[in-house]
Amino acid sequence: MRGKLWNLLCSSRHAVYTENNVSGKDGLQLRSSSNGSASNGEAGALSELSGTGGDQLERPSPTTNDTVHLERRVGLFSGVALIVGTMIGSGIFVSPSGLVTRTGSVGMSFVIWVFCGLLSLLGALAYAELGTMNTSSGAEYAYFMDAFGPIPAFLFSWVSTLVLKPSQMAIICLSFAQYVVEAFVYECEPPQMAVKLTAILAILIIAYINCYSVKLATAVQNLFTAAKLVAIFVIVCGGMYKIGHGNTQHLENAFDGTTSSFGNLATAFYTGLWAYDGWNNLNYATEEIKNPSRDLPLSIIIAIPLVTSCYVLINVSYLAVMSAAEMSETGAVAVLFGNRILGPMAWLMPLAVAVSTFGSANGTLFAAGRLCFAASREGHLFSILSYVHVTKLTPAPSLIFHSLIAIAMVGAGNIDSLIDFFSFTAWIFYGGSMLALLVMRRTKPNAPRPYKVNIIIPCLVLVISVYLIIAPIIDKPQIEYLYAALFIVGSLIFYVPFVIKRHWFKRLGFINVFLQLLLEVAPTQSMYE
Repeated sequence: MRGKLWNLLCSSRHAVYTENNVSGKDGLQLRSSSNGSASNGEAGALSELSGTGGDQLERPSPTTNDTVHLERRVGLFSGVALIVGTMIGSGIFVSPSGLVTRTGSVGMSFVIWVFCGLLSLLGALAYAELGTMNTSSGAEYAYFMDAFGPIPAFLFSWVSTLVLKPSQMAIICLSFAQYVVEAFVYECEPPQMAVKLTAILAILIIAYINCYSVKLATAVQNLFTAAKLVAIFVIVCGGMYKIGHGNTQHLENAFDGTTSSFGNLATAFYTGLWAYDGWNNLNYATEEIKNPSRDLPLSIIIAIPLVTSCYVLINVSYLAVMSAAEMSETGAVAVLFGNRILGPMAWLMPLAVAVSTFGSANGTLFAAGRLCFAASREGHLFSILSYVHVTKLTPAPSLIFHSLIAIAMVGAGNIDSLIDFFSFTAWIFYGGSMLALLVMRRTKPNAPRPYKVNIIIPCLVLVISVYLIIAPIIDKPQIEYLYAALFIVGSLIFYVPFVIKRHWFKRLGFINVFLQLLLEVAPTQSMYE
């Protein structure tokens, strides 16, 4: 395969650098919302790799001498595991302390936990309609293209690829590293250098798993999801045991001290929603779901109520062992719980958190790679990022690209600042997706909708997302919100030269060829119309 790829590329190396577009009679045109062009040399070499025929990206399985494409290998169980495994990361083991602090009471923190679960479910049901309407990978990116056109889609792909998804990956891996390093450090804070190096190592391992095989990545996801559910079962059983012995004093007068600040409640929602984030990750891989019309909504309906139930029961268990004040003072609630109830087996709690965060990071990178793949395929990012490994059929370049940015963020950032930036920016786009659904109900009323959500749901989620964006700014402005807004708007500066004119991209032909040979990747047939 490498020899064939080398011969094809070498035969067209000179043409790769030309700026001539493919003519209509050639029947090949780069699938791009901007200018739809590809160089003759690149098209000539890659058409031979891709073969002839129509768009074969979404076919259920490859055949002999088939074009390079993503395969449908994610079933219902793997879909549920991806959602559950991504949602249950470090949040439930860390966020309870921040949530109690910001709400001021145990009772209101429970309300926030349940409401965040309900909001995630409603948002995911709306995404299920969008995902079954448009089964292209990329989630919000694909929906913005359909509803609003290329510019909003470009803004989302730019911000998500360079900030949102890598920062999410960095946060999760830093949490993983924090718990792993703490297991080897006694009576002192773990060295930050050791934490960051461990986080980087975790990113590299996860990147290798996802680049090597989709089956391996989903198997890892399934295994780690099962392991974290076992850990949650242990916590819940321990809490119920304490409650059975009358330890309910911390659950009394639950709403005493509840905050009256709308800004504090909004930031409390950020803390809770961070623990639930990942509810939309399956939408990023709809091209790889075996039966998206059935499995996408069904996975959501199973996974999110399961996660919500786990979160509520875990918080009840925490309060059966420690007070709200103790929860507020510690950043590692699960470790304190383990020390008090598991005795000599307390080391299981840091291990459980490490397993949980590693599985969440694996699911996050799996989804992030598909977003980058979809945006690059439309010409909004480097074309090499839309290529697929010729034998593994994984979007290796986009996975590697995301991992490198996440590594840079691990070296430069800290968890708290990254979470604030992530939550504020993410809900701008979540709200945009609800608006996209409402727009397409009017502009595409007859489009096939295998699953159709009640119109009240996207309207409600849109209103809540507006509140989550505006309330923290009004009540307590932070510099992170300004950075997020400037970064989103500032990305428009790059749209004309990089996407419309493609001046810079055209000078990267040699690098594109080199990376193709190095990574053994080729474009999918769907890059051409």
